[in-house]
Amino acid sequence: MREMFHHFTNALSTDEIAHLRDVGAAATSQEGTVFSTAPDASELRRSTIGWVTDDDVKSLLWSFVSRANDASFHVDVTSQSDVQFTSYFASEQGHYDWHHDIYWNEQGPLDRKLSVTIPLSDPSTYEGGQFEFDEVKTTANFAALGSVLVFPSYLRHRVTPVTKGVRHSLVAWFSGPRWR
Repeated sequence: MREMFHHFTNALSTDEIAHLRDVGAAATSQEGTVFSTAPDASELRRSTIGWVTDDDVKSLLWSFVSRANDASFHVDVTSQSDVQFTSYFASEQGHYDWHHDIYWNEQGPLDRKLSVTIPLSDPSTYEGGQFEFDEVKTTANFAALGSVLVFPSYLRHRVTPVTKGVRHSLVAWFSGPRWR
């Protein structure tokens, strides 16, 4: 059966979370950007990002994507991915407003098919920063440490403004042959 998202709870150990946070924090940090060229697009996102190239991290994420795809989505997807360590700071009112993860103007042979998000901050250390879907209503706790969320990249979602502390997460997009 097709599902709108696949949520693995208690999927990662404390050591795995710490390792992912360390690998992400070691990535060169830059301001997060968006695909849009609209004049007000700069207000869509306020975060810092770092690109993670570690093959072990990609392999770990692929294990969840592969299982979620087999159970819930059944789309043509490969292990090719982009992985990003994202930080949202309360001092910046860090957020990412409604968006989807597909880059429709991509000219290559692959499109983003499945997105992954992994919370890397204890939810008691920040306020706000809730991950939400636009079209999917759920009471799932996507902020729980150790959880892994996989969903089709075309679903609109957002991260609400962080009002206290810092929220770190690892996000990734797995690609496959162009949507048609």
